[in-house]
Amino acid sequence: MSLHAKTLFITGASRGIGLAIALRAARDGANIVVAAKTAEPHPKLEGTIFTAADAIEKAGGRALPIALDIRDDAATEAAMAKAAQHFGGIDIVVNNASAINLAPVAALEMKRFDLMHQINARGTYLVSRTALPYLAKAANPHILMLSPPLDMKEKWFAGHTGYSMAKFGMSLVVLGLAGETRGRIGVNALWPRTTIATAAVRNILGGDELMRASRMPDILADAAYAVFNKDAKTFTGHFLIDDTFLAGEGVTDFDPYRADPTHALAPDFFVPDDIPPPPTARFGPLKA
Repeated sequence: MSLHAKTLFITGASRGIGLAIALRAARDGANIVVAAKTAEPHPKLEGTIFTAADAIEKAGGRALPIALDIRDDAATEAAMAKAAQHFGGIDIVVNNASAINLAPVAALEMKRFDLMHQINARGTYLVSRTALPYLAKAANPHILMLSPPLDMKEKWFAGHTGYSMAKFGMSLVVLGLAGETRGRIGVNALWPRTTIATAAVRNILGGDELMRASRMPDILADAAYAVFNKDAKTFTGHFLIDDTFLAGEGVTDFDPYRADPTHALAPDFFVPDDIPPPPTARFGPLKA
């Protein structure tokens, strides 16, 4: 298993899960396109495309930072072309960029609704569509969405219908595109069982307390790495939960992924009831 000299185009890679996936690939000597909006330091969010590129190169990879708003068709097409020219092609696309607003229908302004759909569903569709001609030339091409299984239950929508529609929209791209490219490109979705210690969790969902009850982004990075090393011709159309998938790949110890072992883990949204956790995964607080 190695991603040496493979080129990954990762949206939202300036921090969090996107950056973790980039750093895992960089350890193999991969090429990473850091496609994200943050070019200047943000007062509440750590990292820019340039700090991410620096970290990637220190980890052993090559980086190309590109300031990109995936709502912009022309800019997305230009970024993909620039990336392919710079590194000689594109092997893997990671649709990680996402917007979140958990307001209920009555409180969610349409501009917030539109933003989530433009970034999550439309942005994922646009980036994937734009990458197809380049991926067609790759030896083992993959597209990975950070989006949930398509579990159509009321509980996943009620209270945050707008966000759920936008997030499930990403997964609908997986469902359709996997069928359209079957036998040629691996198109899959990956989702965490627990909350993940990211800026979104700290700033939007639950602050430092929820951060301590989360797993680190490394669990998704390791799962994504395993996906990228699968045969794209046969491994496609899957909606994966991080720990269940990793257990199938031979991982038995999930404790190192915990942000704080003294806290019980918090479940994430959208994890179907019929995908049980691995028997070796522990979710309560661990003894010091």
